[in-house]
Amino acid sequence: MKIAISAESTIDMPKELLDQFDIHTVPFTILLGDNARLDGEIKPQEIFDYVYETKVLPKTSAVNEFQFEEHFKKLLENYDAIIHFSISKTMSSAYDNACRVAKELKNVYVIDSMSLSTGIALQAIYAKKLADKDYNVEEIVEKVKKRIPYDQASFILSRLDYLYKGGRCSALALIGANILRLRPQIIVKNGKMEPHKKFRGNYSTNVIKYVDATLEEFNNPDKENIFITYSSASKETVDEVYKILKNKGFKNIYVTTAGGTVSSHCGEHCLGILYFNDGEQND
Repeated sequence: MKIAISAESTIDMPKELLDQFDIHTVPFTILLGDNARLDGEIKPQEIFDYVYETKVLPKTSAVNEFQFEEHFKKLLENYDAIIHFSISKTMSSAYDNACRVAKELKNVYVIDSMSLSTGIALQAIYAKKLADKDYNVEEIVEKVKKRIPYDQASFILSRLDYLYKGGRCSALALIGANILRLRPQIIVKNGKMEPHKKFRGNYSTNVIKYVDATLEEFNNPDKENIFITYSSASKETVDEVYKILKNKGFKNIYVTTAGGTVSSHCGEHCLGILYFNDGEQND
């Protein structure tokens, strides 16, 4: 059986990685005022410039049922089945939209990743690996779902401005963080973004502290794949994070830029490391 691996653009993988793993995406829409742009095509800096000039956050529009129907039907022309990974259903209506369309089609399986960004990519890459080993579609879905609780997705932010503008933190939290120069860590837990540890002081220095703290807390990694994903960061900072992960024994370290949807909610100077925290996997 030929199985297509699919996801929304919130998977935050560049074209070369999507091609490498044969992952097919359908885009969210980013609205900069009256200007509609497709996620995956718009650069994060365009979003940051828009917010700086207008003081207004872009709006993000989930993939609707019509778009999913077109996407799935096109894939089914060349594949026998589809496994689609959706951004956490607590963060978007995309999952429900995909499920409604899948019910009307044959052999379309929709998985709530309970994650975002390259946390989704980890699951999709694992599914592709299983498909290449000729597991059937039901086995792949079952195996992926068992790993979802171990999908470690977290980020460190320079500021809370975007989360505040988006209604995801209070004015008091924003003011307190700015006065104290706090750099909050956000983790994805049970499909939701939640505040975790707080770091204080210089952002670049605290990125390294965040990486060390995350590896110490979530200390049973599958070292096959890990992502460094950021909305904006200096080359020196990214290189230092890469070096830490290389020294820890991670085999495939993928460096990616966050897409328009994630950047619209997290803002500038957001960097995360994402990996499965469930030890080495033989499958």
